[in-house]
Amino acid sequence: MNDVAEIEESVTRGGRRKVREAPERRCVATGESGGTDRLIRFVLSPDGQAVPDLAAKLPGRGAWLTAERGLVEKAVKKNLFSRAFRQPVRVDADLAELLERLLAQRLIDTISLARRAGAAVTGAEKVRSRIVSGEASVLIQASDGAPDGLSKVRKLAEAAGAGEITRIGLLNSTELGLAFGRDFAIHAALDAGGFAKRARAEAMRLSGLRVIDGPDGNTDERTRGQAGSDPGAAHIDDETGSMADPMRQDDP
Repeated sequence: MNDVAEIEESVTRGGRRKVREAPERRCVATGESGGTDRLIRFVLSPDGQAVPDLAAKLPGRGAWLTAERGLVEKAVKKNLFSRAFRQPVRVDADLAELLERLLAQRLIDTISLARRAGAAVTGAEKVRSRIVSGEASVLIQASDGAPDGLSKVRKLAEAAGAGEITRIGLLNSTELGLAFGRDFAIHAALDAGGFAKRARAEAMRLSGLRVIDGPDGNTDERTRGQAGSDPGAAHIDDETGSMADPMRQDDP
């Protein structure tokens, strides 16, 4: 639990490089240690329930689990939290669904905060403008949008952004609309900065819990890894052909 996962360097006032060690965390389901970008921390409630600590800030001893649906289901079925905490632990039977909802809400909240700070826009024309101007760092598209409309904006981002713009396609149009106080939204863009970085991190974990069905969905192979020049960027490109509402071809 206290091993070193990676070494980060920063420059001190005197110009010397300072080495900072980032601790590894071990997944209770795989037994493998690594960084926390794809892990979820759990703590015990007073009544012995495993509670997800998505912000990893709650006090007490923690146990870590990789944000992958299959591994979450394994941890529940085999009661791996009891082994990790070395005592009887109660776990929600529908833990995977709970985590998916919570992570989706965190992504929605991040986009909402970015919007309030003026760092996020919605609407096809506004999004295109941010992409062309070079301000957009993250393109977010509704998973149930019209494939043709999604493709046009995505291709623009790929060309104008030279591969530097992360695409997230994990929220449906209603969920994306919530971030902007609308009934629905199809396209959104986040400017470079802290909100974009946080959105990538939340999407990275959500991609392991949420299955996007459709011809180009992530039913069997969820897109993972890196995008652009940001080593923490989630390469989430879940364009889908599903259309919950054929009228939702663009933003209101």
